[in-house]
Amino acid sequence: MENKDYIRIFTGSDIQATYIKSKLEEAGISPVIKNETESARLAGFGPSVINQVQMFVHQDEHTAALAILSEAEKGLNDLD
Repeated sequence: MENKDYIRIFTGSDIQATYIKSKLEEAGISPVIKNETESARLAGFGPSVINQVQMFVHQDEHTAALAILSEAEKGLNDLD
């Protein structure tokens, strides 16, 4: 991702990212999800890593997003 105003906070499955995204949006944070698997599929190429996405937030929201991410990951661990 070229824009230096955004910081990666998560790398994992699309399902996990969807859960974390919902928690961030509840707090008014709008994350950006980069899904290279889907991009490669749409372009007609094979993915480099299957079912792996990256989530970015604006640097102004980074600290708040990390706190929410920590809580969301606890929730994901409880599901295991």
